[in-house]
Amino acid sequence: MLLSLRGLGKRFGSLQALEGITLDVHAGTVHCLLGENGAGKSTLCNLIFGVYAPSAGQMLFGERPWLPSSPAEALEQGIAMVHQHFSLVPRMTVVENLMLGQAKGVLKRREFGDRIRDIADRFGFVLDPDAVVGELSVGERQRAEIVKCLMRDPRLLVLDEPTAVLPPGEIGALLDICRRVADSERAVILVTHKLAEIAKVADSVAVLRTGRLVAQADMKTADMGALVHAMVGREVKPLDVALGDSKEPEAGAPAKPGFALVCDGVTVQDRHGATRLDNFTLEVRPGEIVGLAGVEGNGQSELGMVLAGLLAPTEGRYFIGDTELTHAGAAAVTAAGGGIVPEDRHAVACVTAMSVAENMYLNKLDRFTRFGLLQRRALNAAAEVQMKAFDVRAAGPEVAFSGLSGGNQQKAVLGRELTLDPLVALVAAQPTRGLDVSAVEAVYRQIRAAARRGVGVLLISSELDELIAVADRIAVLYRGRLVGERPAEIGERGAIGALMSGQVA
Repeated sequence: MLLSLRGLGKRFGSLQALEGITLDVHAGTVHCLLGENGAGKSTLCNLIFGVYAPSAGQMLFGERPWLPSSPAEALEQGIAMVHQHFSLVPRMTVVENLMLGQAKGVLKRREFGDRIRDIADRFGFVLDPDAVVGELSVGERQRAEIVKCLMRDPRLLVLDEPTAVLPPGEIGALLDICRRVADSERAVILVTHKLAEIAKVADSVAVLRTGRLVAQADMKTADMGALVHAMVGREVKPLDVALGDSKEPEAGAPAKPGFALVCDGVTVQDRHGATRLDNFTLEVRPGEIVGLAGVEGNGQSELGMVLAGLLAPTEGRYFIGDTELTHAGAAAVTAAGGGIVPEDRHAVACVTAMSVAENMYLNKLDRFTRFGLLQRRALNAAAEVQMKAFDVRAAGPEVAFSGLSGGNQQKAVLGRELTLDPLVALVAAQPTRGLDVSAVEAVYRQIRAAARRGVGVLLISSELDELIAVADRIAVLYRGRLVGERPAEIGERGAIGALMSGQVA
């Protein structure tokens, strides 16, 4: 037995985040942890890694009492963790980040760079040690986090939603890493919402719901349907069935003229002169959902930054409705009716030190100010309504945004953007990243409803099956160029996948 938890509990003030958790993790196994957003999975991982101290129960690691005082102690004793949210310094290079806390004495940059390349080559990663972290895509930053963890050769590897930001081709490589780590008489705790990953790699699985352990199973005999039911407390249908087959505008809703979003030859070059987005031209009509598919790192991040008003294009123009926003800032995008759900919510979508209410009304706080003072009672009351409408689960609207799970943060950001008035176009980049199956369904219901009201939607995602279920048509990015477009139909999956891999007729 490598890790044993007995009656483990954690309370934050009046909130009982975990209660009575009892489970065992054996060396040589991959133990998957399932649960809805806010079920307590990240809290449990943080107890094991020494971020928090338990309020009740005990832990054993290597058959000895385990109560780490800090993550540093956990690392020294052989537990490494990849968190949901990145811990890299944006202005430093990959190799400089990975040297932090590991290099002593004379800094051997070349030696560390070689180690990074060795791990990347061994496990199929593409990672440049000399790249500046702030210029990497979200997927590339996640790879750096994973390599940083693997460099410590841990006895127990804790991965909190590690595949949420990885393109499909790299998910398999990461799962292979999990298997190889486990086969070397170590153990892996893998938190994920993707059931296909569990079926492929897990030896055992545990399900949390509202802070309690509600199911455990050996994967050799596990019933996947029963696990999903245990996780959400009800039957969950496939996404296309749950959303309904119709993608047509709501009956009786008048068709709006013109375009909700227009990109005309948008080009982005980085500071080294490399073209990251090349002559991107696309039109989105009111009431239409256009999916943008592509393996991450092919220009999606740059496009999202341009459309959010956070990056000026090198060439080209873009419009929301009739308003040109090419050289305007984020505030002008909001004023023109542009709702933005960015792929990296922590970096550009929220202020984690502020309250949930403040974040949900971040772009319209002026509604709650009087004589320059914020009317918090009115703000919290409005936020409570929004939290209920978008199923944002927290102890209350006044708690810090940082205290929410990643999925609840994402739902809060989506709710804020969908309630813009007016809302002309919605740009949603990876909107279901880190969400459980139930929350994915809820998010797409909200996006579909917005389209029925006449909002034009650009949906950027690496989840091809989700795009097919939700979008009206799918365009494909490859190496910064728009290489093709196909109807959002299941029969087109192979053709879209071929375009994503660069197979252009």
